Amino acid sequence: MVEPVALTALAMDAAVGWPRWLYARAGHPVGLFARVIAGCEARWNRRDWSDGARRAGGIATVVMLVGLAAGASLVLAKLAGLWECGPSWIVLALLAWPALAQRSLDAHFVAVFEKLRAGELDAARHALGMIVGRDTLTLDEAGVARAGIESLAESFCDGVIAPLFWLLVAGLPGLWAMKAVNTADSLIGHREAPFRDFGWAAARLDDAMIFVPARLSALLICLAGGGGWRICWRHAGRHASPNAGWPEAAMAGVLGIRLAGPVSYDGIVAGKPWIGEGGEASVEAMAQARRVFHRACLLGWVIAGGTAWLA
Repeated sequence: MVEPVALTALAMDAAVGWPRWLYARAGHPVGLFARVIAGCEARWNRRDWSDGARRAGGIATVVMLVGLAAGASLVLAKLAGLWECGPSWIVLALLAWPALAQRSLDAHFVAVFEKLRAGELDAARHALGMIVGRDTLTLDEAGVARAGIESLAESFCDGVIAPLFWLLVAGLPGLWAMKAVNTADSLIGHREAPFRDFGWAAARLDDAMIFVPARLSALLICLAGGGGWRICWRHAGRHASPNAGWPEAAMAGVLGIRLAGPVSYDGIVAGKPWIGEGGEASVEAMAQARRVFHRACLLGWVIAGGTAWLA
């Protein structure tokens, strides 16, 4: 039964996250995905190959990665079904637990929020640099707050709702296949060289797998915040990603602020459009965003519990 697994895994993640001592001793499954991707990239993303050959290498990488993740999960799920010492869903919940990130997302966000609230702008910039890819060293207080809120909203989808959705829809294999693809997209799914062709398959498959979770995430954020519907609907399409704009626009609408806008990567400013119609982000907006995030996560619990009850 998938549904008790989902609810139990959510509770485990909220209670302890992925402990540092466990990470130090065993790492994390996403780290295995990263090593596989790095090995494939070194072998198949050759600069002297044609665009088509590099794209074929990227497709092979994704097929191998999904096969590894789904296949291993399926074997482990079958073995759990043979466990005679207790309910097999407890084992399945333990196997699903590392894929969820409620507690770690909150911890990373709080690290930025508390430094900014204390007036330690440089420390806040450093903490932000641990979770975003943009340049952070020259951001002012509003820029740090805006980036932190954007990261929280988008990661709510990728780190909570998307894994929960695929666990409920396709069980443990679906959950870990989604995490493998999402990891590949974050590492190689770039529009610029040298990953434009090699990362094409990872980016497109991630877009497909996150399509429904992104819109569900926006719905939960609006419900948790008691509004934001108009901004969410009107501004979601302003993001370059077909999915990331939905939770970000929902959060901007709920908070009554502007997110996105011009941003710098490696010293080059990208003129991204603004999402939202309010004022600047602030420490106060970050505090409200965290409350919305907590309530939206609880709504995810309601979904998992409701499907368990129906089943």
